[in-house]
Amino acid sequence: MNRQPMFLAVFVAAVLTAATAMAQVAPPPPGAEEVPNTNLKVLPKDRFKTFGEILPTMQAIRDGLGVGCAYCHTYTAPWNPANDFTSDAKPAKEKARVMMKMVQQINQTIRTEIPPLDKPATARQAVGVQCITCHKGVPIPRELADIVTDTGNAKSAASAVAQYRELRQKYFGGEQYDFTDNTLFVAAQRALAANKPDDAITYAQTNVEFNPKSARSFQVMSQAYAKKMDTAGAVSALEKAVAIDPSNMQLQNQLNQLKSQGPGRTR
Repeated sequence: MNRQPMFLAVFVAAVLTAATAMAQVAPPPPGAEEVPNTNLKVLPKDRFKTFGEILPTMQAIRDGLGVGCAYCHTYTAPWNPANDFTSDAKPAKEKARVMMKMVQQINQTIRTEIPPLDKPATARQAVGVQCITCHKGVPIPRELADIVTDTGNAKSAASAVAQYRELRQKYFGGEQYDFTDNTLFVAAQRALAANKPDDAITYAQTNVEFNPKSARSFQVMSQAYAKKMDTAGAVSALEKAVAIDPSNMQLQNQLNQLKSQGPGRTR
């Protein structure tokens, strides 16, 4: 295994842990920032010759994924000589290298193939993709609607809503997930398409809890009630949609059509 000198391991562990956990640690040994890097396979060796030069890039990757340095690196504890940041033992480190290559390819396309297509042509030197562009502070950048749908299918709509609430409490106000009315609206649409009207109603009701002016949530709720042959529930939900968006003639026409069908089954 390729290892740095012990004092380098001490330095890296201290600095990276401090950046991750915001802990107060002693300063690195003199000259540690000038220790040469080894085992670079993707990042250019001529640009990142020392740990002092590569550290900001590593910190940007860490922050982009919202993880600690131990996510990719072999790490035990601060100031522990067993820390081995050059080791390739963790699969996450190899995955990171693949992702770096992907980012490099995307940026090459952005900066060479796209500019000639602009009218007039542009340089686009300042435009580029970084880890945070997609990850936005989470290790696996998935759409929240997909997370909700998968949990609902695997467990229940109640479990999916509980997961949504937990993520909302943790991440609301950040860029990690879409907490507008779109996420649960899409989840409700998917449930309706899968012939799960009760799940659709659960998602739509949760959505209007957080987005009371979401007319389309009441609309999909109405469609779910209609699928359950609950005309009264469908009319009630659609009336709320029309009250929120009275200029929407599509909603008004749907409401008139529902009312013309008679009372039907009630809740």
